[in-house]
Amino acid sequence: MDWDKLRVFHAVAEAGSFTHAGELLNLSQSAVSRQISALEESLETTLFHRHARGLILTEQGELLYQTTHEVYHKLAMAEAQLSESKERPSGPLKITTTIGLGSLWLTSRIKEFIELYPEVDVTLILTDTELDLSMREADIAVRLQSPRQPDLIQRPLLTVHTHVYAAAEYLEEHGTPERPEDLDHHRLLVYGQEWPAPVPEVNWILNLGARPDSRRRPILRVNNIYGIYRACRSGLGLAGLPDYAIPTGTNLVRVLPDINGPSFRAYFVYPEELRHSKRIGVFRDFLLRKVAEHNF
Repeated sequence: MDWDKLRVFHAVAEAGSFTHAGELLNLSQSAVSRQISALEESLETTLFHRHARGLILTEQGELLYQTTHEVYHKLAMAEAQLSESKERPSGPLKITTTIGLGSLWLTSRIKEFIELYPEVDVTLILTDTELDLSMREADIAVRLQSPRQPDLIQRPLLTVHTHVYAAAEYLEEHGTPERPEDLDHHRLLVYGQEWPAPVPEVNWILNLGARPDSRRRPILRVNNIYGIYRACRSGLGLAGLPDYAIPTGTNLVRVLPDINGPSFRAYFVYPEELRHSKRIGVFRDFLLRKVAEHNF
């Protein structure tokens, strides 16, 4: 099998159309189509079902796609290991974490890391969905739950604490809750239940001091912690927020200061094959310094 044709096939399988694959490969749609037709002819099998809405892999096409995808994964690992042979850490480093932790804590500190290691090409992927590190969707994950995959290395990074917060402007207008039961009479901002939550008990504020026979109705549901934080700062209502989200000098005030929300561990996670990566090591050490400075 010709590698150039396999490269085109992999791009088409990923993109789902000749047109999109051509854009990625800087080839015309007709050139991509010819390569796929030639590959199918050489293999004497059909790799794609063609229809008006796009392309779907056949059973034989799915088998070939899985194989080529594994080859791409191994090539990416080889590239990473070759780049690590240089004296200073260099090359691509894809980091994934939750939208809340990434937006409210990590992005404001990443400038220092990039200035320390300018030859490391950093990409941040902020999502509350877990990416597959074993398939190199990212190199490092900072996760708020222990990973379930057995082939990943993890180390505890920090303990996240949560409390009830509100904007000073909100408290001036609506008053300050003195007891957990008082939350029945306040506007509450929560994480929408229809989206996968980044941590367990993410909406603990709904149950704090609530009577068994009553159900609190939030004023707003948002699909990430950053959105809840921004709405809280605007004075819309109270929210159960992680302490790392609260910068110095903010207008947010801790409400019910003697009441603690859930605490949970954040983990630094990466694949076993990157155990000796310089880029992984320097970023891990950088994060540990930042955590110590923040005094979690």
